[in-house]
Amino acid sequence: MTVWTGRIDTAEGDAARRWHQVVQPLSTNQPAGIALLGFACDEGVRRNQGRVGAVAGPVALRKALANLAYHPTLPLYDAGDVVCEDGDLDAAHQRLAAAVSQNIQAGHLSLVLGGGHETAFGHWLGIANASPSQRIGIVNFDAHFDLREASEATSGTPFAQIAAACAKRGQSFQYLCMGVAETANTEALFNKARQVQASWRLDTEMTPWQLTETEAQLQAFIDQVDVVYLTIDLDVLPAAQMPAVSAPAGFGVEISVIEHLSRLLAASGKLVAADLVEFNPLFDTDSHGAKAAARLAWAICRSLKPLKT
Repeated sequence: MTVWTGRIDTAEGDAARRWHQVVQPLSTNQPAGIALLGFACDEGVRRNQGRVGAVAGPVALRKALANLAYHPTLPLYDAGDVVCEDGDLDAAHQRLAAAVSQNIQAGHLSLVLGGGHETAFGHWLGIANASPSQRIGIVNFDAHFDLREASEATSGTPFAQIAAACAKRGQSFQYLCMGVAETANTEALFNKARQVQASWRLDTEMTPWQLTETEAQLQAFIDQVDVVYLTIDLDVLPAAQMPAVSAPAGFGVEISVIEHLSRLLAASGKLVAADLVEFNPLFDTDSHGAKAAARLAWAICRSLKPLKT
């Protein structure tokens, strides 16, 4: 909790509070709220030959969130970090899944700060364990499918792992990837997306003037599932807006579009979990990336509606 510090405007009372003044440590028997959990890991990025440093993402993103203005939302809790220090990514995934499952079963929205995109497999596993009878829809804002085949888990394999786990469990794999860059995904990856019956939308189809069509595709996907897991790989944003990632985007999707769609999901009443991944503070410029990522997390929390039952 020591990172939650910032400006205090005492003269203006409670209406002038900021995030650092309202976030509480997560404990048992608290009212349903938003459980923020860090996944301090970039083992998957290292294995995927990316630029390591995302392990420091959770702390940097908390610092960026701390001084943002607080507006009424669900209670905010900090559940600490799951750490991968020994290179054992599989074990770290299991620890992340256990923490996420516990938070969701306690009635909280799971908000995870990565970490590389290997975060997604452990996060999904926790959601699936907490909601075994629900049709889970995965919405991934990402320049990459992350459907790679590999001998071990990496930041490029999480959705291939989830697809395989769904098949093993007899569950349908409901996956929508929005912001896909044709320049960053080989034909083999597009073939894999077709094989697992994924849906996608290219980055070139997500300009602000195409927002109506993008919204319609997203809403149709939401309508066909019971609950939604939103994962935002920050490399979906243009490099000028998000320099602090392993693979900066040469084109990308404007942050205004990503925020709008994230708010739509948060307000749907079906969102049970969200994460922001791949933030690497080693490559940030004057905290531009941290501020952009924090803005997206803030927008999700500000727009969140309780889960429909």
